[in-house]
Amino acid sequence: MSKPLPHIKIALRRSADRGYAEHGGWLKSHHTFSFASYFDHRFTQFGSLRVLNEDRVAARNGFPTHPHRDAEIFSYILSGELTHRDSMIKRGAEGPQGNEFYRMKRGDVQFTTGGTGIAHSEVNESNKEVHFLQIWALPWKRGLVPRYHTKSFADEEKKKGFVTILSPLRAGVAASAAQEEEAEPVLEGSIPIHADFVMGAGILAPEKLFEWRIGGGEGVVQTRKRNVYVHLPASKKGGAKVELNGREDTVLEEGDGAFVTGASVGDLLRFKSIGNNEAEVVVLDSD
Repeated sequence: MSKPLPHIKIALRRSADRGYAEHGGWLKSHHTFSFASYFDHRFTQFGSLRVLNEDRVAARNGFPTHPHRDAEIFSYILSGELTHRDSMIKRGAEGPQGNEFYRMKRGDVQFTTGGTGIAHSEVNESNKEVHFLQIWALPWKRGLVPRYHTKSFADEEKKKGFVTILSPLRAGVAASAAQEEEAEPVLEGSIPIHADFVMGAGILAPEKLFEWRIGGGEGVVQTRKRNVYVHLPASKKGGAKVELNGREDTVLEEGDGAFVTGASVGDLLRFKSIGNNEAEVVVLDSD
């Protein structure tokens, strides 16, 4: 493991300080950034990262059909099941991974380019609560063609080190229609996003050490002063704790996050699990 870099600055965002909303008994949602009726001028966005909601949706409930446009929107399933239906893809409860929707489970990611406009619903059709992260990023240009991707990322791989979930569309801002259709990401195996943005996820056993390479290692545009947000989802087990960058004053507990600034592409951000249970860590690495 490398030594932590002293020029990296870390500011914690404690779970209890997030916005919180309950809706009709079916939705419990914590907001890291201003969202809906929750507003805090200090937390409106961070680089391209605009929304990070940690949602719990009760059985047989969910978000009815609603519109989106000009946002990159993705759901990261932590537990339970969530079915995505929309205005573009043929209706069906389940289907293969790829550009079709299906009933998402633990480890699945459903990604939407809102672009010129779509309408979709996300409903928990099971008999148990679903727990997931809803994340939005601002795209590098408006008026994109709406597009979907779904992909599963195995826990087994996340336990070995950080797995890259999203990386920029390789063709960049000037992508042709054919390149958009090809949808090739900068980092193989990830989902392409229309932003200077990389997402990673890892699961650390107690005493385990992981490192995240800023910028995902390659392919991002902004190489200095990147905005990296770290989030530790709140499981029902409790007991997960992670120390960032070898500093005792930057320990995250479940539901906590951290704003990391001052880092350049290639710098290594260090994570050490110091709790009693596994710690799932999500890294959102933005321009």
